[in-house]
Amino acid sequence: MGRLMRGMTALAALLAFGFASFESAAPPLRAAAAPHGVVVIPVSGAIGPASADFIVRSLQRAADEHAQLAVLQLDTPGGLDTSMRQIIKAILGSPVPVATFIAPSGARAASAGTYIVYASHIAAMAPGTNLGAATPIQVGIGGTEPPGGRGAPGLPGIGGGDGASKPSAAAPASGTSAASAASAALPLDTQSTELRKQVHDAAAYIRGLAQMRGRNADWAERAVREAVSLSAADALAQHVVDLNARDVPDLLRQLNGRTLVTSAGNVTLSTANAAVATLEADWRSHFLAVITDPNVALVLLMLGMYGLFFEFANPGFVLPGVVGAISLLLGLFAMQMLPVNYVGLGLIFLGIAFLIGEAFLPTFGSLGFGGIVAFVIGALMLIDTDVPGYGIPLPMIAAVAVFSLLFVLGVSRLALHARRRPVVSGSEALIGNIGVVLDEGLLAEPGATPGTGGTPAGWARVHGERWRVSSTAPLAAGQMVRVTARRGLTLTVEPVETLQQGERS
Repeated sequence: MGRLMRGMTALAALLAFGFASFESAAPPLRAAAAPHGVVVIPVSGAIGPASADFIVRSLQRAADEHAQLAVLQLDTPGGLDTSMRQIIKAILGSPVPVATFIAPSGARAASAGTYIVYASHIAAMAPGTNLGAATPIQVGIGGTEPPGGRGAPGLPGIGGGDGASKPSAAAPASGTSAASAASAALPLDTQSTELRKQVHDAAAYIRGLAQMRGRNADWAERAVREAVSLSAADALAQHVVDLNARDVPDLLRQLNGRTLVTSAGNVTLSTANAAVATLEADWRSHFLAVITDPNVALVLLMLGMYGLFFEFANPGFVLPGVVGAISLLLGLFAMQMLPVNYVGLGLIFLGIAFLIGEAFLPTFGSLGFGGIVAFVIGALMLIDTDVPGYGIPLPMIAAVAVFSLLFVLGVSRLALHARRRPVVSGSEALIGNIGVVLDEGLLAEPGATPGTGGTPAGWARVHGERWRVSSTAPLAAGQMVRVTARRGLTLTVEPVETLQQGERS
């Protein structure tokens, strides 16, 4: 057991070192960019830890290889607030100009994608694309509906009461009066105060980005407060984006000769005949995308807990402990990158503890039922965001809960069968065994009289071994005896007239 604990401690230290190296090291991305060329970074799907890591490393590579432009080809329904801000910080600090291009046709840059577009040096859209709907709840900060079902004016997805206003073309262009009206209409409670803080923070953030890039700040604030969206042509007409382009070559042709301001100074683009390199996600990005999927992270936590439980319940197997330790650390690593509700995570661990306790304690299902309930509630609460793609579906929760129940019932059944089996080792294993008297039999000790308490003693072969035995009556050599007790190195036996079927000898 001590060797196992030392081995698992060493494994944990190695994994911690590996994760630290994983965070600091940046493996090379595929495709080589020519000096003063153009780097294309395709991103599709929800903005999360994996996509943020890919974009940040791609921009760093573009700077290292002295590319003159990085094109972020974007198609996203939104994403996590922390990942979005990580991307925006990388764009604002990049010495290479970044052109965010919403493409191909049919793509969108909703929610978090709108902030990224506004942060970029160049904003472009392909025909048939749209952007907008940038409310904080959709970005993934979280939020709850005010009591009584009264939604904040202009906030989508929150039920409006009788006085709720609806967005329209006649809405005021400036967001200041709308913000004041929204603040006045909300009740003064904790939930509405939190909602106001989120909306005001997001509105100020995107307005600051718009002012930095010289784009339509009023519409940007409306995208936050009223969740409005625009098509490519309308976005160009309202100066939300800088240009429309059919594809990347058309975008580069239109950008040729433009001068942009970056963190390193002014950069004049010469993109008409520039070499174009498209970067692809490497193993690190794919690995992050897999483990930061909430479903995979939940399964890793389950495997980790049950692997360690099986190892501690059956020391010496080693493999369950190794797999459990790796899975648990990977699951916790993924959880620290996701917007996790720690109450939900605590309920999951409590539910697993109850299920494990059910295997050892005679609670007649009480702990098991409580463990299933705690686990299901915790899984429903685990991910604290409404961003598409980051929720745990009910079928997944039900499947893991059923698996947990079957696992615990299986382990309990094995433990019950093991308890019912006869003892096969130790002194208790000798009780009930059949032996045969050796030498001259069991005779009374020399000089013993009936009143002195002397007992017949001798030798017998029991369980293939030669034992000193004693009995209440003399026994002849070759007679069968049964062991009834053990005192030190002496066995107490009694005569057996006939050997019944099933008795051990």
